[in-house]
Amino acid sequence: MLDPELLERITARRAEVDEIEEQLVKQLAEVRAERDELAVAERVLERMTGQLAEERSAARPMPEQVAGRAVMLIQHRAPGVEEDALPWTASASSPPCGRPPDRSWPGRSARWWGWTSA
Repeated sequence: MLDPELLERITARRAEVDEIEEQLVKQLAEVRAERDELAVAERVLERMTGQLAEERSAARPMPEQVAGRAVMLIQHRAPGVEEDALPWTASASSPPCGRPPDRSWPGRSARWWGWTSA
């Protein structure tokens, strides 16, 4: 004859194991979904890295031959960039070439700047 207490313990343990199995199935599905998302993110990152590398190499000035020597040709000014677009430190360090010092440079004569012999 079967012991009712033992049968009840077996049934209770089976219910616990079934519940653990359901939790593990859910966790496994979540882990697989995250792994798939990470694979997609990795492919996107590789693609973007390749595109950025191509853009950087295309934007880099290429050496040209001038009088038999390799030189870097650089544009004087990019289209749409104004003359006053220099950073403050560059534009404030000295008056613009070809213009005499203005009132913002009191006492600064051509001799002070070293433009003429004393």
